[in-house]
Amino acid sequence: MKPTVFVIGLGLIGSSLCANLKQKNHVIGWDTSPQTCQVALASDLVNEIAPELACARRADFILLAIPVKATLHYLEKLASLQLKGSVIVSDTGSTKNTIMEAAANYPFTFIGGHPMAGSHKSGVRAVNPDLFEEAYYILTPQASAELASIKKLQVLLQVTRAKFVTLPAPEHDRIVAVLSHLPHIVASGLANQAQQLATHYPGSEKLAAGGFRDLTRIASADPQMWTDILVTNQAELLPLLKNWQHQMAQVIQWLEEQAEPQIFQYFTRAKAQRDHLPQRTAGSLPAFYDLLVDIPDHPGTIATVTQLISQAGISLINLQIQETREDIWGILELTFTTQADRSKAKRAIEQQTDFACHLREEAI
Repeated sequence: MKPTVFVIGLGLIGSSLCANLKQKNHVIGWDTSPQTCQVALASDLVNEIAPELACARRADFILLAIPVKATLHYLEKLASLQLKGSVIVSDTGSTKNTIMEAAANYPFTFIGGHPMAGSHKSGVRAVNPDLFEEAYYILTPQASAELASIKKLQVLLQVTRAKFVTLPAPEHDRIVAVLSHLPHIVASGLANQAQQLATHYPGSEKLAAGGFRDLTRIASADPQMWTDILVTNQAELLPLLKNWQHQMAQVIQWLEEQAEPQIFQYFTRAKAQRDHLPQRTAGSLPAFYDLLVDIPDHPGTIATVTQLISQAGISLINLQIQETREDIWGILELTFTTQADRSKAKRAIEQQTDFACHLREEAI
C-alpha cells in the first residue's frame, strides 16, 4: 500500500513537491484557495483534495509548504488532531529557529525542511517538477529525532532528486540570512529606487538593461512570504543590515574623498569572491538561464519562436521583449530553468529561423 502524503499549501513549492511525490505515493492536497485546489486536481498534481484539515489524520507524512507564520498556525492546529502515532511532519520554510522551537512542544515527530530552490514565479500554475533537481534540501531535525525518522523523510523526498544536508536550525538561519535573505532585501531596495526614478522620469523602466533586471528579478517573489522570513529571522538580519549600512557609508565616504584606490579594491575583492563561487550549482537563490533572440518587428514573429519551443517540448518560464533597441530589430528574452532547456531552445530556433541567439548566464 502506498504511503499517504498530506500537503498543506499548493503554491509553487507545494505543487512542485506534489508533482514528484505522486509518482510513488497517494497525495492529498489542501489549500485555503478553492481555485488553487481545482487547478491542482485538474492538473493531476494530487490524487485528491481534502475537504478539511482533519483529513491529515490519514497521513503517514504531512508537509507544510506555506509561509513561516502560517506554518506556526497550522502546526498548532495539527497538534489538536489525533494524527497517526508514526506520522512525520515537515515544512519548507526559509527560516527554521522559530518553527523548530514551536514544534518541540507538539506530540508528533517534526523534522524541519528547507528546499533551497525557487522561482520569481509563484502559485500552482508555476509548478515545476524539476524545481528541486540538484538543489540542496536542508533538514533541521530536533536533537532528539530518531535517525530512522530522518531516513524515512529522505527516502520520501528522494524522488525530487535533491541533495540532502542536515544542519542545526541556528546554523541554517545564519547561512541563509547572508546568501538569500539579505540579497532579497537589497534587490527590493533597488526595485523601489527604480520606481522612485520613474516618477520623475516616466518611461525610464524601458532603459533598464538585462543587468538591472537580473539583479532585481528576485524582488518579484511573494511579499507575504518575505515579510514572514524577515520577521522570523530578525536576530540574524539586523546585524547583517547594520553591517551593510556600514559598508555603504564607507563607499559614500570614498566617493566624497574621490578615493580611487579604495574604490578599486572594493570592486576587486567583490570580483574575487564572486569568481570563487561554484558554478552551475543550485542554491538558496533561483538560477535562471536566459536566451536573447534578435527578432524582426514583423507580425507573428513571437508566435513562431514560442511555437518552436513548444514543439521541442521545452519548459519556458518567462518571456519578455526588451525595448532598448531603436532599429527594426527587437530582443526577445526567453528564460529557462535549466541550461539544457536553453541549449535545446537555441538549437530549435537557429535550425528553423535566421534569428540570432545570444546566451546570458544565470543571474545569481
